[in-house]
Amino acid sequence: MSEYKMLIADDNRQITSVLSQYAKNEGYEPVIAHDGVQALDIFKTQKPDIILLDVMMPGRDGFQVCREIRKESSVPIIMITARGEDFEKIMGLDIGADDYIVKPFSNAEVMARVRAIMRRINVNTPQEKTFRCGNLSINLETYVVEVGGHVVKLTKKEIEILWLLAGNKNHVYSRDQLLDKIWGYDYYGDTRIVDSHIKRLRAKLEDYPHEGWEIETLWGIGYKFAEKTDESK
Repeated sequence: MSEYKMLIADDNRQITSVLSQYAKNEGYEPVIAHDGVQALDIFKTQKPDIILLDVMMPGRDGFQVCREIRKESSVPIIMITARGEDFEKIMGLDIGADDYIVKPFSNAEVMARVRAIMRRINVNTPQEKTFRCGNLSINLETYVVEVGGHVVKLTKKEIEILWLLAGNKNHVYSRDQLLDKIWGYDYYGDTRIVDSHIKRLRAKLEDYPHEGWEIETLWGIGYKFAEKTDESK
């Protein structure tokens, strides 16, 4: 039996059949869903290790399925769509998708994206899953962030950005570096997605007092997590 399980959710049976064969060739055990309701049921009962999720499905669309999954899991999700508008890509990534691919696609390309995501997870998953600084607490096991004991509702990508910055205090990350480390590939050279995530992350954190820490912008360079001393506050 395969070590990893892949959920392939698409209402096009030809696509699921072909992707299923490619998944087997890569050593995955494929599990197929042809609508959003079935996809959620399989996710909850079979706990796949990675999900290929079509946007336009009956029952529940891919965006709805992704939102539901992200309420309880950080399992890698690659969104698949027949449309390639930037707003759809950004929306998919904002609600927690790890990658986005547009039909028609090369099946080999999909598997390459899968390998890249799984490789990044295996390499970048830290042994330590909790972080504390001042009144900030991050738990990467449960994907829960607290400030002063209050849970802050953040997306998966926002938590990963915060974890990377906080875990490397005072290290300045450029937008391109954040694209590479968080998304794992060059998002068409468009660093606006990094700025939009940082902006939303800050807006959510600003509702709570920061005790001894701050996310700083170095204009023209990038971002860093700064630990504040009494003298620097």
